[in-house]
Amino acid sequence: MQEYKDIDEYLANFSGDTRQKLETIRKLVKELGPEATEKISYGIPTFSLNGKNLVHFAGYDSHIGFYPGSVPIKEFAKDLEGYKTSKGTVQFPLDKPLPEELITKITKSCIERNLSKKK
Repeated sequence: MQEYKDIDEYLANFSGDTRQKLETIRKLVKELGPEATEKISYGIPTFSLNGKNLVHFAGYDSHIGFYPGSVPIKEFAKDLEGYKTSKGTVQFPLDKPLPEELITKITKSCIERNLSKKK
């Protein structure tokens, strides 16, 4: 696995639509959780909040992987119909528009869950 020092270095490996979609996810998460910090974890871009991973995302040949964890995958199962999912992962195909509203809903849920655990 390639080691990246930060998200900028990771994103530099992509171009075109893949890069744009990765940048869009990064921007959305930054806007929703301005106090979240960026890092590379498990070799992919990650946002953490209060010392815990919030969401991860990554680019692949045919999709963007978004990793919010298992709870949001169950919580938003109805919204995720039509996307390939697994326990803590959803795949957004590169040949379809990025579902920014859905990513926003899932990320907001992750932030709320993270902040409620802080108390």
